[in-house]
Amino acid sequence: MQISQPSLVDRVPPNYYVERVLSVRHWTDSLFSFQCTRNGAFRFEAGQFTMIGLMSNGKPLVRAYSVVSAPYEEQLEFLSIKVENGPLTSQLQHIKAGDSVLIGKRPVGTLVIGNLEPGGTLWLLGTGTGLAPFMSILRTPDVYERFDRIIVSHTVRRVAELAYHDDIRALATHELLGELIGDKLIYHPAVTREPYPVNERITTMISSGRVFRDLGVPELHPSRDRVMLCGSEAMNHDCKTLLEERGFTEGNSGERGTFLLEKAFVTK
Repeated sequence: MQISQPSLVDRVPPNYYVERVLSVRHWTDSLFSFQCTRNGAFRFEAGQFTMIGLMSNGKPLVRAYSVVSAPYEEQLEFLSIKVENGPLTSQLQHIKAGDSVLIGKRPVGTLVIGNLEPGGTLWLLGTGTGLAPFMSILRTPDVYERFDRIIVSHTVRRVAELAYHDDIRALATHELLGELIGDKLIYHPAVTREPYPVNERITTMISSGRVFRDLGVPELHPSRDRVMLCGSEAMNHDCKTLLEERGFTEGNSGERGTFLLEKAFVTK
């Protein structure tokens, strides 16, 4: 008697979708992104993350990843680093179109605009893959209706790590968003380890006032500015300190604030 082997779907726990990889982009030897199909029942807010990964030894091997795509898009997109000996990324970095990935059914996260008090200017401060949730926010019409100006500051070590550089600049001519954006969006990339017009950390530029002089905007103040932080542990800590010294208060899903910090990706 022949015994059939269980399919991938049979072995996946009920709190995950199995999606098909559509495309993979390798930005550098340590950074990649991929797009996959999206189950019609999967709903999320711009800025949220979910668990994604692969089946390994019969069990789901997953980590938290912010969704890069906008809530209205038909596909899902994620941005990831490559860790040579990382339990998940050492495998995930080798996926290709047609492969299967796991997508958690319950997205969560702090970085949603509903957790912020109303304000004039929204600052999105990120390092490395911390740009991911901001890409979803930047692609969402609501943000341009709620804020007078959006400033996205992305700091990386090398120029090639400025993922989505061209995509951000192209948003002003986006068929859906172009009219809403107008001159509201300011992109402020910085590179710390290679020659580049801006080569300082955002914390240094806030402390010195350079970023405000360069962009021609007032210094941060809780009466008119709102801030989202998503980056390295050091960047998050230092920016949080700078903001609290200026009177900003941290918000969450239970109480609105003047700044938000995504803690899900901080490791001890």
